[in-house]
Amino acid sequence: MISINEVQETMRMISEANLDVRTITMGISLMDCADDDLGSFCRKIYDKINRKAERLVQVGDDISKEYGIPVVNKRISVTPIAIAASGCRCEDYAGVARTLDHAAETTGVNFIGGFSALVHKGITPEDRKLLDSIPSALAETERVCSSISAASTRSGINMNAVNLVAGIVRDTAKLTASRDSIGCAKFVVFCNAVEDNPFMAGAFHGIGEGECAINVGVSGPGVVKRALESVRGSDFETLCETVKRTAFKITRVGQLVAKEASRRLDVPFGVIDLSLAPTPTIGDSIAEILREMGLEQPGAPGTTAAIAILNDNVKKGGVMASSYVGGLSGAFIPVSEDRGMMEAARMGALTLEKLEAMTCVCSVGLDMIAIPGDTPVETLSGIIADEMAIGMVNNKTTAVRIIPVIGKRVGDTAEFGGLLGSAPIMEVNRFGCSDFVRRGGRIPAPIHSFRN
Repeated sequence: MISINEVQETMRMISEANLDVRTITMGISLMDCADDDLGSFCRKIYDKINRKAERLVQVGDDISKEYGIPVVNKRISVTPIAIAASGCRCEDYAGVARTLDHAAETTGVNFIGGFSALVHKGITPEDRKLLDSIPSALAETERVCSSISAASTRSGINMNAVNLVAGIVRDTAKLTASRDSIGCAKFVVFCNAVEDNPFMAGAFHGIGEGECAINVGVSGPGVVKRALESVRGSDFETLCETVKRTAFKITRVGQLVAKEASRRLDVPFGVIDLSLAPTPTIGDSIAEILREMGLEQPGAPGTTAAIAILNDNVKKGGVMASSYVGGLSGAFIPVSEDRGMMEAARMGALTLEKLEAMTCVCSVGLDMIAIPGDTPVETLSGIIADEMAIGMVNNKTTAVRIIPVIGKRVGDTAEFGGLLGSAPIMEVNRFGCSDFVRRGGRIPAPIHSFRN
């Protein structure tokens, strides 16, 4: 039973500290849409998505109005298209992407994820079709998001896939150059990709999932920052306990919304993803939490330790509040979507190398980072490989969503708008890695991957 005190405290978190449910994401299996004719396949997936998700936006809005809890985004994830469309006789899957975009527009969701392939161990002809289709698909659509699994702790790093992905990033940047290469903001490459992630651009409905599921992502960096203000100067045990208790309360809000959405849509509840995902809104920043913890700026010595504290205690609080915490739960550090991170990057406190170090202990990886548009494709491969290695060795999910902004240099700013915000163009190490990444093949899994 939720007490009146909990209700009042929740309302204060919403009104004063930007607490929100960042997304309700409906996962939909497309396995029963298989067809050897591309046109028939596209009709089937369009009909199924509309049938399953026709009430998703309305239900999200109704819950928001009735409970006073902002539900910011409503999204859809689908079976990785490289799998679902594998029986189609066609040259590429760009037409499928346009169908997904049309379905997203019809249902009213802001993003649809799953234009994806799982190539962490090898690449099938169907996977290659999808990989080759990504640049044009992201350039021609508004709501479609794409992801690639290129590494895992159990299989190692598929460097052939990493090199292909680097080329995809470069080509997507060029095709969307007139909009500051925004297509790359809808594309992410993973190590240890998860099947129930509700956050874009990496969401897809995994093959281990059921017919349909509701996954909810809750975010509350402003709430955590406000809570830490009350224990300013206290020891680390007190700091950790405060983060943990706050995460518990935030997760309870997500649990309420998830269960209610599941009931109203008659779709099974999947997971709560408790991720402190920032926005460009003032007061909704991971950077502000780090400053409240005692750092002058994100990137200062101690930043990685602070992120580790934050991430660990967010998860500890979350798992006490819900039996089904999943997805990526923890702290996101996207540069473009966090006003404080943008400021730190502009003043030189936060570098690409420091961000990489932070990803050893945070939930995701190098996220929404803008770099010069003339960055060599081999350097992109090296950056991606480094992040895949962190995930592989540490048995955690890591990802790269990097944006080489065509025509811009260090010191310029890329403007993406809306939730994606803006980002300073960050400096990239000028020394090359061409001979290393061109070796190709697969980097074997680490010894500790063998746990049977």
